[in-house]
Amino acid sequence: MKRIFVFLFFVLFCLRSHAGVVIVEGKYQNKNIYIQNGYTDAGVGFCAYAVYVNGKLTNDEVNATAFEIDLQQFQLKYGQEVTIKIHHKDGCNPPRVLNPDALKPLPAFEVVSMKMTNDGLITWTSKNEGGPMPFIVEQFRWNKWVNVGEVQGLGKPGENSYKFQVTALHSGENKFRLKQTGYQSKYSGEVKIISSTPRCIFSLSKGTKQIDFSCGTLYEVYNYYGLVVKKGYGTRVDIANLQKGGYYVCFDNTIGELKKK
Repeated sequence: MKRIFVFLFFVLFCLRSHAGVVIVEGKYQNKNIYIQNGYTDAGVGFCAYAVYVNGKLTNDEVNATAFEIDLQQFQLKYGQEVTIKIHHKDGCNPPRVLNPDALKPLPAFEVVSMKMTNDGLITWTSKNEGGPMPFIVEQFRWNKWVNVGEVQGLGKPGENSYKFQVTALHSGENKFRLKQTGYQSKYSGEVKIISSTPRCIFSLSKGTKQIDFSCGTLYEVYNYYGLVVKKGYGTRVDIANLQKGGYYVCFDNTIGELKKK
């Protein structure tokens, strides 16, 4: 009976000692990961005791205040998905990743050509992509760049071709650009067209409980504190649930102002 009690105590102690896991995920960028380790609260032994990369135990020396996770030993391909699990004991500060951005892809694309048709179809060819990262399509309206869609980048060597159909051209000049975001952001040049779409206007109806637009348009409604309270696409906006006061209405390629009574 005494032996059983001692055995159970030992198992419970081990479970309590090995209770934590720090998980790091990203894509391999030909860089290793550096970890700041620490001692247990008892001052005996180090906190981390095992590291797994994509389910495989590493042979890195973790019994130190700082150590390196050598990802090259797993013969990973550039841009390959990586999941690192750092197992650590209970009763200590968890190990800290010193360079988590090392698994974030670095945008490196170059636009070879980019053009746009009058009906809003954007086509482009890029090269030197830093991995399979999405291209974010942005449109300049209301004095800022607005995200209007995404196209998944292939990230393959050489030149890659893409297309994106814009569904909300506004009146007058339309400007678009591409963006990729990883460890940092990178932007393409701009492409522009002049749209024949009629200029849109807005009005209040139903006792200032609804905004009506003369055309289908992207819109954003802001309060005086700069917070977005309504956004979308359409010809009308229900504002019955908004508090009385002043608001800014961004639509078409302009910004209006209204008072809700």
